[in-house]
Amino acid sequence: MPSSTSSSDMSGLKAEAVYERPVPVLGRSALMALLVTAMLMVAWEFWVRSEGVTPSYRNSDGQWVEQRRRINQGAGDGWVFTGSSRVLFNTQLSIWERLDKRRPVQLALEGTSPVTVLEGLADDEDFTGKVIVGVAPGLFFSGYELRRRAIDRYQDETPTQWFGNRVSMLVEPYLAFYHNDFALPAILRRQSLPAREGVVFDLEVRKLMDMERDRNSRLWDRLVYDEAYRELAKKIWAQNWMPLADLPPPVQEGLLESRTKQLDRAVAATKTLQAKGAEVIFVQMPYEGHYAVAEIDIAPRDLTWDVLLEQTGALGLHFEDHEEMQGYWLPEWSHMTGKEADRFTEAFYGLVQRELAARKAVGENQ
Repeated sequence: MPSSTSSSDMSGLKAEAVYERPVPVLGRSALMALLVTAMLMVAWEFWVRSEGVTPSYRNSDGQWVEQRRRINQGAGDGWVFTGSSRVLFNTQLSIWERLDKRRPVQLALEGTSPVTVLEGLADDEDFTGKVIVGVAPGLFFSGYELRRRAIDRYQDETPTQWFGNRVSMLVEPYLAFYHNDFALPAILRRQSLPAREGVVFDLEVRKLMDMERDRNSRLWDRLVYDEAYRELAKKIWAQNWMPLADLPPPVQEGLLESRTKQLDRAVAATKTLQAKGAEVIFVQMPYEGHYAVAEIDIAPRDLTWDVLLEQTGALGLHFEDHEEMQGYWLPEWSHMTGKEADRFTEAFYGLVQRELAARKAVGENQ
């Protein structure tokens, strides 16, 4: 059967012209792009440092995991700190190490109840030491976990995440702009732009601390010398707060259920730790201003703190009960300055040792 297109038909067609586009030489362009990028980075770095920022570690999930793994690498019979931001800012590892001859593991996470971390320590055969558990009532008894991803990453970290964290930590101590608070999207979100009617934007928590490689942290000095920044931090802490009694009934019921659940979880984890010889010390660090009202509103002492100590039999240190934990400056109601944290850690270490010795003496006399 003849083809529908014969060779004689094709012979009359002209071959289509083929054009060859020259490949551009990108050497100069690439060099120019690199120079412009470097200039912009340098300019951004200078601007961030002009705001009083110095390079520090980023408090990443991977950095927390690195410290958590120290417990499985020989530090499990020593001191571990967990809790929320008050423990993270107020306990200075260098001071504790000077007094105790051993550096603690810092596992406190800002905006996060420590109950899940406490349960992890209870289940970890490598931990048999002493754990200081910070109790920020509004967080501890609500179960809120801003940094839950860090806790989960301890079990689930991939090789890629591990490698990425190591690379990041190589440059973090040298670049001030390498911080979430100074990323361009974050700065753009903070601009005073008109909002649509009825739309309210919450203020984001700003930079509050400088962190070292092993997560030793100090309150950022700007909160000491910059009154406007200090007042901004207070405004952020107090925004949207309502007394428990004024919240919708379903919200009230949820918070009360969470309070009971967190108590039960903390008691169970503490008893497991005590059964394997670990020491658990609960601590409420100083707070004032807005928090002096808000903390006891959501978690009254007699219904939470006192019950926790009664059911666990653990040592509990509340700042209202001990002079060593009083008289410190809290610029934004919740955290101590670096110098105050040094002073507090030294006094707090002495208090802990005294109270532990007293409990041991009572036990021996029984």
